[in-house]
Amino acid sequence: MRRAKSMRPRLVLAGLALLLASAFARAESVACHLTYGGDTQVIENGPGASPYTGAPTAIGSFFLFRIVFLREPADLARINLYVHADLDEAPIPLQHASYAYPVRNQGRYGFTGLQRIYEPKRESELLYWCELKDAP
Repeated sequence: MRRAKSMRPRLVLAGLALLLASAFARAESVACHLTYGGDTQVIENGPGASPYTGAPTAIGSFFLFRIVFLREPADLARINLYVHADLDEAPIPLQHASYAYPVRNQGRYGFTGLQRIYEPKRESELLYWCELKDAP
């Protein structure tokens, strides 16, 4: 009985160390480089717990861009990218790209390659590419 009690704090500390080590080892994010109207900005998003969380980011006055990064459960692990035209009536989906996780960056334009999206009403162009980044 006495030995079991003395082992308990060690087991708790070992469990916490494993949790911290796995969190630091797997600290990844998706960084998307978006160019619109000659201006480039980077939007970054870490893994989430639900495909319904995370608000879209306005790009210029016509586009909405959203990153959904899910690592768990393993059978649903993916990176989903959404581009909408932000029109007066309601946002209109222009692109939904889905990548099974884990992904590998492939050269200059990450895991997506260079994407060109056109908003049909105003003839605007959005260029983007995304990469998987390890946290520093």
